[in-house]
Amino acid sequence: MLWPVKLPPERLPATRAGLKPAALPVAFDERLFAQHFASLLAGAERLGGAEAWLDALGEKQRRLSLALDEGAHARLVDLVFGARRKLGALAHESWIAAALASLQDDRVDLAARIEAFVAAVPVPEAADREGRRAAAKLRRAAHDLATEVLHFRDPVRMPLMTRWVWDTSTMSGALRELVAGGEAMQKLPLDTAPGTFEAARQWIVDRVADRGIYRDVHFWADLVLAAAYGHYFQSMTGGVLGSDFQRAADPAEQIAMLLGIDSILRSRNRE
Repeated sequence: MLWPVKLPPERLPATRAGLKPAALPVAFDERLFAQHFASLLAGAERLGGAEAWLDALGEKQRRLSLALDEGAHARLVDLVFGARRKLGALAHESWIAAALASLQDDRVDLAARIEAFVAAVPVPEAADREGRRAAAKLRRAAHDLATEVLHFRDPVRMPLMTRWVWDTSTMSGALRELVAGGEAMQKLPLDTAPGTFEAARQWIVDRVADRGIYRDVHFWADLVLAAAYGHYFQSMTGGVLGSDFQRAADPAEQIAMLLGIDSILRSRNRE
């Protein structure tokens, strides 16, 4: 994981994403990154250490790829925190196989594929406010499922683009926690184009490399983002847990749950 000397740029294992990073319209703050990175390392020690978390992410990648290949859609959905509760009942229906196949068709524009997947979810028509809210939750869960499938199918090439990383509809997510003074800004000039997520990831990877880490940098970026979102959640709720985090009072447990590796870590800790 750690190299004794800093490697020259030409020898760094780039994330080799097929995406062109966008120009970030707002500067990220290295001091905030350092805080989240330190918090991440401290939390990891309470759940087996950073190596255990990286191994768990690798195991999730293997499980997700196997579930895709075998058409085990219920297992697939269960690996995605943002989808497991809301889409679990729909994982056995016929729509998902065709939607997943289209999602992975690299000949089609990436953003269009994600939108098409969300549109494919069978959402009941609703005339009342409660029904519309339920439909919106299903679509948000579908977005998280689509973006995690894309990322964990090939985490080196594809950044993580879930709503908790950044969501323009609520102006919330991990990326806000990397902007100096972001907590005081009503709006941030960040969009949800794939190139924006890739630019953010590359910035994080560069900061990780500054600390002498050159392996599994794609998963390190995921961990830093989850730690940043955990800080956002704690600051917004004052530690009062929402329904999605009722089982995870510890920030480290929240990070594991966000990344969908909570059950993997628990099973390994019991061994």
